[in-house]
Amino acid sequence: MPSASTKASTSRVAADTVVDTDSRLAPSSPGYRRMSFALFAAGMATFALLYSTQALLPAISADFDVTAGQASWTVSAATGALALFVLPLSALSERFGRRTLMTVSLVVAVVVGMLVPFAPSIEWLVALRAVQGAALAGLPASAMAYLAEEIRPKALVAAIGLFVAGNSIGGMSGRIVTGWVAQAWGWRAGLAAVGVMALLCAVVFRLLLPKARHFTRGSLNPRALAKTVRGHLADPLLLRLYAIGALFMTVFGAVYTVIGYRLVAAPFNLPQGVIGSIFLVYLVGTVSSAAAGRLVARTGRRGALYLAVGTTAAGLLLSLADTPAAVLVGLVLITAGFFAGHAVASSSVSRTAKTGRAQASALYQSAYYLGSSVGGTLGAVAFHAGGWAATVLLGLVAVLGVVSITLYGTRVARAELREGRRSGRRGVPAAAGQR
Repeated sequence: MPSASTKASTSRVAADTVVDTDSRLAPSSPGYRRMSFALFAAGMATFALLYSTQALLPAISADFDVTAGQASWTVSAATGALALFVLPLSALSERFGRRTLMTVSLVVAVVVGMLVPFAPSIEWLVALRAVQGAALAGLPASAMAYLAEEIRPKALVAAIGLFVAGNSIGGMSGRIVTGWVAQAWGWRAGLAAVGVMALLCAVVFRLLLPKARHFTRGSLNPRALAKTVRGHLADPLLLRLYAIGALFMTVFGAVYTVIGYRLVAAPFNLPQGVIGSIFLVYLVGTVSSAAAGRLVARTGRRGALYLAVGTTAAGLLLSLADTPAAVLVGLVLITAGFFAGHAVASSSVSRTAKTGRAQASALYQSAYYLGSSVGGTLGAVAFHAGGWAATVLLGLVAVLGVVSITLYGTRVARAELREGRRSGRRGVPAAAGQR
């Protein structure tokens, strides 16, 4: 008869065998590190290109003699086109593969990025930026679906956090590069520099990204796609996550579209290069998004969202002060809260969707970038009408929306838990779909 120690040893071996049968990437594997660097580079290129004109809006306004609201369309057109095209391009990723679609999207966006500096008018600039945004639409949703398929579930939040961290680094470095280059040689040279940086990121991405091992090719059946989308839109939890992403991005889009106009005017009167360097606060977003997994482990997803919105609101209020230090700290808090909230909400979408993950992520990205487009335009209009205080008010209204949705989700979860307990006492199992 086997001894107790032999049985324990056998149990440990069996447990290890069960764990090892999961061929998806774990944080300790070399493939995971390659994947992390590759998608980090893709995230950098995406945000650097997508928001390449944002730090240059005052210079673009002056060169083309247009208002802040008109110039803001060079950002809103890109994010709006991304929001429109992310769903159809995610459907193409089901047929041709995540890796292939991400590569093609990034290459097209880089090529358009090389043409953007030569735009002869504001209309041409907006049109090229819209094409660039449409091309970039193939990256975010496909990246989220790729991670959900190739990464072990326990590492998913951290992996998506690294991708979002790449977004923050790209957004930061793109704005800093454009700011200082534009101060020396003009805004067109600044955009050209971002194009070169994105090209280097595209090369790194293609060389490092591992081939997909768990991708299952799907069809391009429009009816099947419509059915999948309807299913996601009928899920109350997914709808709440989409709304949270849109509202967070409304705040972020409004603040960072307008901040350059505020800092270039009195009482700050900062030069273009210094304004570009303000975006160094994106490093805070890199830290907060990468740490989102640990935050969720300690506080839960809704707890992490409450912390994110509280931090964002505090930053908005602090930024009202007319001192550079207060504005800087306010931007730090806004950025930290936004990126933490975005990482939590986007990873929750990938975790919640059991089928059609690319479409679920695409719908989130559509809402997210629609929020950016609306926030950027409304933020500029509010600034023109009532100054920075009006832009902050817009942000606080969006933050209040996130709080309301999260509170509602908490009440729903508690009600489902009570119902589950009552059902358990009656001998009836709780509904499998309760979350």
